[in-house]
Amino acid sequence: MLHLLIHMGSMSGPLTSDAAATMLGTNPVVVRRTMAGLRDAGYVRSVKGHGGGWSLTGGLETMTMLDVHRALGESRIFALGPTDPSPSCLVEQAVNGSLVEALRDAEALLLRRLGEVTLAEIAADFDRRMAKLPPEEIAVRGRIRQ
Repeated sequence: MLHLLIHMGSMSGPLTSDAAATMLGTNPVVVRRTMAGLRDAGYVRSVKGHGGGWSLTGGLETMTMLDVHRALGESRIFALGPTDPSPSCLVEQAVNGSLVEALRDAEALLLRRLGEVTLAEIAADFDRRMAKLPPEEIAVRGRIRQ
């Protein structure tokens, strides 16, 4: 979704769910479901009908990676970790005991960092990378795939 939001930040009009689905290699229903969380959090809005689609409600500088993570439902950050908080298996108890504190610390550090990075900073990094490309590659890499 970060990819999609950064493209939206440079667009002059709304992005349709169909175009977004093409960019993300998914289908429009998945886009609409995912964007609903961002809409509910106030980061995007949608307009129905001809000429409609999704657009940002503010600039990329007002949105952090943590904001997006939270708006999308705060899924688990790490796949590694306790799956059962009260396992009967002694091996799983030992694994949980070893992982819990380390994962808590790592997650806190990652969430803090996500809160420090705005989407505008990511977009600026993209612009720097684009500036280093030869003109023939810019035409291919810089535009939104349609």
